[in-house]
Amino acid sequence: MAGRAGVSQATVSLVLRDRWRGRVSPARAEAVRAAARELGYRPNEAARALRLGRGRTVLVVVPALTNEFFARMHAGAVRVAEEDDVGVVLYNSPLGSGPARDPFVSAGAAVDGVLASSMAADALTTLSDGGLPLVMLDSAPGGRAAATVNFDIGAATRHVSRHLLDLGHRRFAHIAADVDSWTFRERARVLAEELAAVPGARLLATCRAPIALPGGVLAAEQALAPRAGSRPTALVCDDDLLAVGACKAARRLGLRVPEDVSVTGFDDLTLAVAVEPELTTVHLPGEELGARGMRALLAVLRGERPGTTVLPATLVRRGSTARPPAA
Repeated sequence: MAGRAGVSQATVSLVLRDRWRGRVSPARAEAVRAAARELGYRPNEAARALRLGRGRTVLVVVPALTNEFFARMHAGAVRVAEEDDVGVVLYNSPLGSGPARDPFVSAGAAVDGVLASSMAADALTTLSDGGLPLVMLDSAPGGRAAATVNFDIGAATRHVSRHLLDLGHRRFAHIAADVDSWTFRERARVLAEELAAVPGARLLATCRAPIALPGGVLAAEQALAPRAGSRPTALVCDDDLLAVGACKAARRLGLRVPEDVSVTGFDDLTLAVAVEPELTTVHLPGEELGARGMRALLAVLRGERPGTTVLPATLVRRGSTARPPAA
């Protein structure tokens, strides 16, 4: 920047810190500002805040602000941040797992680090290219992230699969979230492995849907259509919203849950106990995920390397699963 403006580094520093008056001519100060604009310079307000003793700020990125799970995650992150006098800015990535636009380009602001949930780290290229520490939640370990905090999604899916297999189910359908992210790919992989290991167990259909109740209804109606004289007796759903939609679809088709078809969910949202029968689902402590993620990010900011943290996920057995109907 000094070369572009034709001044010394000391002059650049004085102008960018707004200490140039009486020491640098107005013309040279304007030359530095013009060079900064041309080069797309963005002041590191976070570093400045640290020098001046002010609190830090981190950016929390989620795919959907209206989703209860992400609300819980955000609450946990904020709780930990407040303990360290760290400010939190919440940003919804409008493209979900796709590339996230940098919300601070036009504002000219900056943050100390980024905490992002349930998306690919590569989707945050714009946010992390400036050298900001990045901690990923519920995402593939490694890559651009300085640390990762995940649930044990593989174990959780095995719990669901074995629960249904132990009940005697052999004909399955997967109501899969129509989202290309690590967590959903992992669920599909483990489900397929578990069924392949049991003689006679089959995955009759994988029906994808947006994570919403109507999507669950449509996907389950497709999955429950008889195939070669048989239909699935168990629907494994990637989300509680999809599972509730699946229960609704079963009733529309004249099937009873769980007498004719068992249904499982994922996340253990409030909705899981608001329906009848209550959902058998995987409990994911979203608030703990956010809290552990924020602790990991603060550790990275202190120069530590927390690596990958794996949190347990537990199966909650309720009324939506039972033994399959007799042949």
